[in-house]
Amino acid sequence: MRKLSKLVLAASVALSIATMGMSAAAHAEALVRIASPYPATTLDPSRSAAAGNIETFGQLYARVLHRNTETGELEPGLAEKWELSDDRLTYTLHLREAKFSDGSPITADDVVFSFERVRSDPQSALPSTFGAVESFTVTDPKTVVVKLKNPLVSQLGQFEMWNAGIVSKADVEKRGEQAFADVPVTSGPYAVKEWKPGEKLVLAPNANYWRTGYPKSDATVELVEVAEPETAAAMLKSGEVDVMREVEWSQAADLAATEGLDMRMEDSHVIYTILLNNSRAPFSDMKARQAAAYALDKKAITGIVTTGLANPANTVLPSGLDYHDKDYAAFAPDMEKAKQLITESGMAGKEVKIPVTAGQATQQIALFMQAQLEAIGLKPVIVNVDVATWWSDTATAAYDATPTWWTNELTDPDTAVRWAICGACDSHAFNTFYNNDRVNKLTEEGSRETDEAKRAEIYREIAKIATDEVAQIPLFDAPFAVAYSTRLKNLKLTPAMQWTLEDMTIEE
Repeated sequence: MRKLSKLVLAASVALSIATMGMSAAAHAEALVRIASPYPATTLDPSRSAAAGNIETFGQLYARVLHRNTETGELEPGLAEKWELSDDRLTYTLHLREAKFSDGSPITADDVVFSFERVRSDPQSALPSTFGAVESFTVTDPKTVVVKLKNPLVSQLGQFEMWNAGIVSKADVEKRGEQAFADVPVTSGPYAVKEWKPGEKLVLAPNANYWRTGYPKSDATVELVEVAEPETAAAMLKSGEVDVMREVEWSQAADLAATEGLDMRMEDSHVIYTILLNNSRAPFSDMKARQAAAYALDKKAITGIVTTGLANPANTVLPSGLDYHDKDYAAFAPDMEKAKQLITESGMAGKEVKIPVTAGQATQQIALFMQAQLEAIGLKPVIVNVDVATWWSDTATAAYDATPTWWTNELTDPDTAVRWAICGACDSHAFNTFYNNDRVNKLTEEGSRETDEAKRAEIYREIAKIATDEVAQIPLFDAPFAVAYSTRLKNLKLTPAMQWTLEDMTIEE
């Protein structure tokens, strides 16, 4: 949910084709190259919530449930069926016959091992995926029983989260976690052929994948790291790459007019926002946060930054999530009100440290912030940083405000609230350190409530409180801007940031 990467790896790693169950002839027939600014920094699905890693995890690791990319519905995955007890506290998962990429069987022990790494390992990037779980139990080699501490409406969807991919217990324990993270045995549609961190990750179809006939193409896939959008666009136009992830808004019209390319604005749950550090002045004061919200004209920012291709956000939660209140309105631009609130807060003249990573959108937003916060009496200072420094600064509260984006993989708002708003949950409310006891209480209530009308009321109250108290300043809801070669069919980036590579075919 999540943005870029915390880690930088230097070593190059490779996995033999024999390990993947691949023949040399199969992977040599075709090549598809995807350019993305988001790097893969680990191949361990439980260890990172970074965008480049989430996209990769979906190709390498199968989950017990599989989401239909056309309907969005959950379907059998490694679990061919499941039951939920009447009290909604026990899930029983029945596994199908399936294998890892090295040909070893996928068993209930592997599933429980994978789930426990997410739930209880200190290095888990998002333990709330299984935060409501009391225990995982193996009852036989093909059956897993999951007992919950309390009913969780979104739990079924959590089984399909990016960090719930199934890894080989035997492989991790035999070779160690670092070796596994570099050269994994996989359970998903692809296996690793070669990895050069900082350059590319090369994937080949996993001949042992449980979905017979998938991937539909025998093409080798290269996920190529290209930081500069101008470079990526040139590579796409020349045919050096076939897909460009994260097209700059200003590039979209040109790529749409280029023969042989399909420029798409794909559905997403992405929201661009400004994180405010609630733990120190000036934004520990609610009036100062509200002043900033009144000062920033989100409609103007959206129009200029996205060239009209995105829509202004009206709450701190993405508009594509369930129960979103599209009619809620807060903080229309009002510079006089903003100046008044800054004066009342006693924060006039305070410095505002704004760390910013490379990228046209965040750089432009930072300039808007600088101008408009200065106009109300603050002293904004833009600090250009690399990705690792950005994460370090925000995680340690060594910043005041910063433009960024985040997304939610599910339409159910529970995980979004736990990531970005709940102060008692995983990530210090996405490193804003916002903490409201009422919101925290409602978070738990919403996760257990089964009545749709009551759930809607709960999540709308959460969004209202967090928006009014300016947990973050929401700017705009953004689609995924992705350009494809027209020779690729049935390939897209889903709202869960998953490439549908296993469904892809190539038209030569």
